Amino acid sequence: MGKRMMIWLGAGAVLLAGAAALWAMRAAPVSPEAFAAAHAAPSVPPEAGMRVYHLGHSLVGRDMPAMLEQLAPAPHAYMSQLGWGTSLREHWEPDLPINGFEAENDHPRFAPAREAISSGTYDAVILTEMVEIEDAIRHHASAKYLAEWAGLARQADPGTRLYLYETWHRLDDEAGWLERLGRDLQGAWVSRLLRPAHTADAPPIRLIPAGQVMAALVRRVEAAGGIGPMTDRTDLFRLAEDGSQDMIHPSDLGNYLVALTHYAVLYHRSPVGLPHALARADGSPADEPGPELARVMQETVWDVVSAMPMTGVAP
Repeated sequence: MGKRMMIWLGAGAVLLAGAAALWAMRAAPVSPEAFAAAHAAPSVPPEAGMRVYHLGHSLVGRDMPAMLEQLAPAPHAYMSQLGWGTSLREHWEPDLPINGFEAENDHPRFAPAREAISSGTYDAVILTEMVEIEDAIRHHASAKYLAEWAGLARQADPGTRLYLYETWHRLDDEAGWLERLGRDLQGAWVSRLLRPAHTADAPPIRLIPAGQVMAALVRRVEAAGGIGPMTDRTDLFRLAEDGSQDMIHPSDLGNYLVALTHYAVLYHRSPVGLPHALARADGSPADEPGPELARVMQETVWDVVSAMPMTGVAP
């Protein structure tokens, strides 16, 4: 790397840090008490299927939204913009590259994010931050860009339902996978992302707590010594082409669990009793959990979602 490039990168980092600091001073977070009060009243459930827009990366992927569409009431429909490990900042800033843009969006459900979200034609917009979440918050001004995307959607239609999709970190995280999921909910997703992006005069951005659902299911399955085709947490994650364990990308079982979580939050309905034999986005049959594990997944989703006021779902 040349000296000029190093200087340019260093200056860019300083400018980003300065911009984030200025935004933080201009938009001081509401108090924890005011934030909790904003989430105390549940949202009004939608009356029918919604037009949904997913903005994110490979932890959204193609298969999970396709599974959600198969579970949701008609006339649910969706579009998306994805990248590889892409932050909300990288999706927002036109001069920043989106790694894997062409590969990830080479399908008929792609719609350019800024054009789509500013159109006002989507009932719900689901925003997904990059992981590692700590890196996103520290180096990509996550709260600022969550607020930017939310503001764009509200400017087009104040009634747009807004969601932050809580994901997870690598299975081999040194601090412990379950431990991080427990710690990061308040330590990162809520106190340093959702709350700083909250606007006092607008409805709150609701949480889709997929990471918390995963943790609850893993505890239940591992305590039982396995349920159906799931023996432990690794079964929620896919295998690489060489047969090695992928440490972060969901398997069909993982995508099904996350789709159930989206369904419960978006539609305020228990997923218990929903189908479990679904197709991937390409039409091929997904690996299914079977009736016993599907029931446990569905019950776990509803237990978690209905107990968290930040989802907007009435207990």
